[in-house]
Amino acid sequence: MATRTSARSTTRTASKTASKTAPAIPQLEWHRVRPAPVVLVTGPEQYLADRASELLRDTLRAEDPSLEVSDIDAGSYAPGELLTLASPSLFGEPRLIRVGAVEKGTDQFYADLLGYLENPADDAYVLLRHGGGVRGKKLLEAIRAGQGGGIEVLCPEVKKDTERYDFAASEFSAQHRRVTSGALRALVSAFSGDLAELAAACRQLLSDSTEEITEETVDRYYAGRVERTAFQVADIAIAGRYGEALMMLRHALASGADPVPIVAVFAMKVRAMAKVSGRRGGSAQLASQLSMAPWQVDNARRDARGWDDDGIGRCIDVLAETDAAVKGGGRDPVYALERMVSVISSRGTSQY
Repeated sequence: MATRTSARSTTRTASKTASKTAPAIPQLEWHRVRPAPVVLVTGPEQYLADRASELLRDTLRAEDPSLEVSDIDAGSYAPGELLTLASPSLFGEPRLIRVGAVEKGTDQFYADLLGYLENPADDAYVLLRHGGGVRGKKLLEAIRAGQGGGIEVLCPEVKKDTERYDFAASEFSAQHRRVTSGALRALVSAFSGDLAELAAACRQLLSDSTEEITEETVDRYYAGRVERTAFQVADIAIAGRYGEALMMLRHALASGADPVPIVAVFAMKVRAMAKVSGRRGGSAQLASQLSMAPWQVDNARRDARGWDDDGIGRCIDVLAETDAAVKGGGRDPVYALERMVSVISSRGTSQY
């Protein structure tokens, strides 16, 4: 009985703590941003934050073309600057005040903002960009508690291929355009390092192609991308075609390809093989367990056919050595890359 009472007490305590810390304002994805007296944009993904800011500006401007847009740097804030910009103009135009680097704000900036939250100006919209860190915590807590009638727009870092895949898919879906899964995978492979470049590639394809966008469409536009070439080399090497992989590798290097992303692609594919090796279950079930997309599970399983755990382990060791070599730890990075291709093409048995 005492145990049950203790459990109920713990549950009530946890519930009270959660209610105190849970934001009292809506938390939205970047593409769902909407006008509010205060729009708090948080998270490390600057590209998504920029898109949210542009979308809010365009929405307000569509409602009233006379919108006044002003920018403030919180790190070099002048006392009273916000109140001056938020004050009604002679002709009563709506105002959008975009505040950058809130995480670097001055003490006066935080004081003015906290005061502003108590009585936001009519027809003024204040967008606050906070990239992360503890500075400005009191201001963030006040906004999340509901002061100022704001909303929060979340811009988390996009770092997984599954997240980039979903992002690219949403770019085409928003324009009601058909795109194949192969085309999306090719885009993610070609632009794995920069979300802004991935978005620009999607816009280019939307602009130039009037039909369904396929993998062939992507290859026609972006076949020269280093990351795409790296995936081709890795696929061929993992399939055991050493001579072809070595020839493509040398061609890529002669064309100016950077060895570092090439090794990164090999490492990503071999790690995926290691994750699925020996596992049973459906693609969707394993995808949930391994933080992968179902198509990634299928690809890794296909790549791992004919491999054993010892071979995969040997390749992981060689990849770590190659990574160190191409980042300055070796005298001959080209030799290290060719050795890597040899070992992987032999499924971990080559001594090179």
